[in-house]
Amino acid sequence: MPQATYLEAIRQGLWEEMESDPTVFCIGEDIGIYGGAFKVTDGFVHHFGPQRVIDTPIAESAIVGAAFGAALTGMRPVAEFQFMDFIGCAFNQIVNMVAKSHYRWGAPAPLVLRGPCGGGVHGGPFHSQNPEMYFVHTPGMKVVAPSTPADAKGLIKSAVRDNNPVLFLEHKFLYRRIKDEVPEGDYTVPIGKARLHRPGRDLSIITYAAMVHTAQEAAELLAKEGIEVEILDLRTLLPLDREAIAQTVKKTNKVILLHEDTRTGGLAGELAAIINEEAFDDLDGPIVRITSLDTPVPFSPPLEHFFLPKVEDVVREARKLHAY
Repeated sequence: MPQATYLEAIRQGLWEEMESDPTVFCIGEDIGIYGGAFKVTDGFVHHFGPQRVIDTPIAESAIVGAAFGAALTGMRPVAEFQFMDFIGCAFNQIVNMVAKSHYRWGAPAPLVLRGPCGGGVHGGPFHSQNPEMYFVHTPGMKVVAPSTPADAKGLIKSAVRDNNPVLFLEHKFLYRRIKDEVPEGDYTVPIGKARLHRPGRDLSIITYAAMVHTAQEAAELLAKEGIEVEILDLRTLLPLDREAIAQTVKKTNKVILLHEDTRTGGLAGELAAIINEEAFDDLDGPIVRITSLDTPVPFSPPLEHFFLPKVEDVVREARKLHAY
């Protein structure tokens, strides 16, 4: 299979869906001639035209409102946020209109809300956030956060085809830093299914997005000490794959919950509750959380490094848990 970066895989998925389905279109700030802040839609307007690659004012609420209206008429819009931090400007549209449309009056809202999230690029508190939990808490939404190019392509295609609103989180640190084989052709990844990233026997790390790669680095170091770590990549945050979560805990009996989002109200708390409900009797040690600090994301590179979960944090906590 040919290789592609995380960013190029998303481009491929969007391009293929627009080629195969004339109801799919893109809408957002600077996505046309400029090609988007990170160039995900670079060249789209020249191929598909300005009626299907629509530049908008800097007004996230208006972007979501226009996309929602188009979805109700049978279109499949893909709305880009230049940075996911500004999704808060469209919060009312998303949680009170888009997410409740099907429940309120049986009207499907097939739209994708996509854009870059996450830290590690020294973007500071307004260009580095992980806003997933506001929407994981919102019934009617689906929330997707891929960690690999193959999953990024397969999941963006599934998101476009889904009849529910899908929040598609693209970790900007991964855009051009990882490259891997990506299947060609009509390839999709099912929403709601986790992926076993690395098999192991001694303890499990449950994680998603960029932290999958942090966990992988830690697992490689721990393997040299004879500690075999299993890594479960959630891929989808809503709905969660409860079966896969329980299965890995039942296999290794010890678990670390790792995410880049801040700790309080983060996904680790929900995952811990699921493990308590599904696999409590299988635990041989305490559930461990590794997360970012409960502060805004710092601008300063050394402070941001301190703020984010690191490989050494995972190695340290895994050693303690293994010895428990």
